[in-house]
Amino acid sequence: MLSVSRTVTDQELKSAYRKLAMQWHPDRNPNNPDAEERFKEVTEAYTVLADSEKRSLYDRFGHAGVGSAAASGVGFDPSNFQDLGDIFGEFFGFGDAFGTGGRRRSRVQRGADLREDLTIEFEEAAFGTETRVTVRRHEACEECHGSAAAAGKSASTCRSCQGRGQVRYQQGFFSIARTCPTCQGTGSVITDPCPRCKGEGRVQRQRTIDAKIPAGVEDGTRIRFTGGGEAGPFGGPAGDLYLVLHVKEHPFFVREGNDLHCVVPLSVTQAAMGSEIRVPTLEGEHTLKIPDGTQPGTTFRIRNKGIPVLSGHGKGDLYVEVRVQIPTKLNKRQKELLQELETTAKVDNQPMMRALLGKVKDIFG
Repeated sequence: MLSVSRTVTDQELKSAYRKLAMQWHPDRNPNNPDAEERFKEVTEAYTVLADSEKRSLYDRFGHAGVGSAAASGVGFDPSNFQDLGDIFGEFFGFGDAFGTGGRRRSRVQRGADLREDLTIEFEEAAFGTETRVTVRRHEACEECHGSAAAAGKSASTCRSCQGRGQVRYQQGFFSIARTCPTCQGTGSVITDPCPRCKGEGRVQRQRTIDAKIPAGVEDGTRIRFTGGGEAGPFGGPAGDLYLVLHVKEHPFFVREGNDLHCVVPLSVTQAAMGSEIRVPTLEGEHTLKIPDGTQPGTTFRIRNKGIPVLSGHGKGDLYVEVRVQIPTKLNKRQKELLQELETTAKVDNQPMMRALLGKVKDIFG
């Protein structure tokens, strides 16, 4: 019947049956009177071979070993029915074609998650802050406590499905179970709805939530507030609130991970002769020593002046790049001094080696 060998595996058996069942299903062959009989035969063959005990009897005694029990369905293994339901549910969308299961749906469901966006200052992201966020959300009705029924009332058994959550239809060879359209599979209906929430079990309110922003957050960080979302229907648990942070740019700091980068100008004399300069950090000014002969583009590292590690220990570093500013307007005295310097520190203007040229390009960007 199924064109399979004696050594067929469970998966090969199921695949062979699926192919033939699809071919001979009565709903696919409405004008073929032999299709239903053929379909019954391949179904009988599958239910015999899918049961290890019946398969053993069939291997030893043939069809006589299983007799009429297989044809009538007496003694079928319920797990085989589940397999058939899975097979046809996959192709026809029957749900529970063989009546092997089908539980009622619970009215109580988890509420939806919510998202709120919050813009904060750069320093607030670095050091953390406490703020308040306004949220509009559904909350459980205080009058019916989320049940959706009027005071002293409760949900009644659905008359369409008699509380089963499913209604059955005869479709050719099968009795097919579908979700009850009246109660949506819950098995009960609200006949006396709560006047406060109109039978929704929830009402919409606006709440202000205290939000603590930890130090070290960055642009795009999501903070989860458990239970801060929508209340679940019919008294179900609330969803979560996700706060998405947007961090403003800083006037001169650029963040890379937990490190900060900034650019500080130097005069020609400061770069040539060395100096001590005051550079800003998020915690105030810091004295940075510039050694003599500092070249344009040199970057100095100041440890632990960056961003705190989120939910951890320590901080990033601050990287200060110095750029030498060349004066564009010189008075007579300044020109004289530079000319005097030129006579004592003249640079050979011969072309540089290619290896050195690459380094110079890196320095000047």
